[in-house]
Amino acid sequence: MKFTEFELNDTLLDAVYYANFDEATEIQAKAIPLILNGHDLIGCAQTGTGKTAAFVLPMLNQLSESNTVGVKALILCPTRELAIQIDRQVQGLAYFTNAVCKAVYGGGDGVAWDQEREALEGGADVIIATPGRLISHLERGYVKFETIQHLILDEADRMLDIGFFDDIIKIIKTIPAERQSLMFSATMAPKIRKLANEILKEPLEVSVAVSKPAEGVLQEVYMAHEEQKIPLVKHLLSDKLEFNSIIVFCSTKKKVSQLTRKLQKNRLNAQAISSDFEQKEREQTISDFRSGRTRILIATDVMSRGIDIKGIDLVINFDVPTDAEDYVHRIGRTARANTKGMAITLISEDDMYRFKKIERLIERKLDKKQPPASIGVGPSWTEARQAKTSKKRFGFKKKPSHFRKST
Repeated sequence: MKFTEFELNDTLLDAVYYANFDEATEIQAKAIPLILNGHDLIGCAQTGTGKTAAFVLPMLNQLSESNTVGVKALILCPTRELAIQIDRQVQGLAYFTNAVCKAVYGGGDGVAWDQEREALEGGADVIIATPGRLISHLERGYVKFETIQHLILDEADRMLDIGFFDDIIKIIKTIPAERQSLMFSATMAPKIRKLANEILKEPLEVSVAVSKPAEGVLQEVYMAHEEQKIPLVKHLLSDKLEFNSIIVFCSTKKKVSQLTRKLQKNRLNAQAISSDFEQKEREQTISDFRSGRTRILIATDVMSRGIDIKGIDLVINFDVPTDAEDYVHRIGRTARANTKGMAITLISEDDMYRFKKIERLIERKLDKKQPPASIGVGPSWTEARQAKTSKKRFGFKKKPSHFRKST
């Protein structure tokens, strides 16, 4: 379906043309007509399916035909990175309209706070905000949301994972009951249904490619003990010199720091990013990675959703994510927009149980490879299952075979 087939006004069609949009993605084809018709909506779509444009385009179309003065649309999202990404897309698509957009998120200085306050007092048409930062402004009493016509929750499941349910409800109580409400999420867990029942009115539902990796992702899996993971990553990177844009996901900030130091010591062009970074540092790190000045980005899960960086060649899961759905989002950083990419996951004994859930989710069994001989023998899939069973039954984990003394 082409964008010219939607009932968008000429101003938005010009924006679509200059954004090089032609064929709508599945989520866009399903959601845009329903939103234009004024329905509340639950959209279930994974990262990389074009869901941001699916709600931004009809929202801007409706705003361009409104004479109301003040804040007319509120978009809530879980992280500052996603807020910045949505802001960029709104700014680009709103170029030919009179709509003013402002992103409201933590980490800025006093000047940023004052600019946010001015926007929240009615100086912007569209506010994109993280719940925590917006609550801080609301508590000071100057936010003017009486004119809001559209409420959008993006990455709703991630906001609930972080613990924003109460903040979201508190924010929604400050905006008019008569509005259009949209919710986009990668999963439809019971907690999402509960939130939808709280804030949506007779919503329609569209679902696209839920929790399935993109077809273009080549998935590889290596069995590795924890102490083998860093040497294995160094080996894998040395064999992937043709890859210019790589993200490595770790489960903890400590692992991010350790891996970054080891790679830098090997003179690899690597940088770390985590929630410990100041906002300016995080923005600069992402900018360096996006521009190609940094080849390898080592990140915690803060990067697993909501960062639109094109052209990523390789994603490495240093640790298996706790939630099976997060695996899809992590490897969704590559193979965007029907391109090809690679995802490599390292599985230790403790990771094995989680990876079994991932295989059930993606409905596919992946081959488990061993590290190269120079690194040593990793755990076997069978040994890992036994280790998990021993830990459950007896409260301890079997020592890996390569550490046990021979008898």
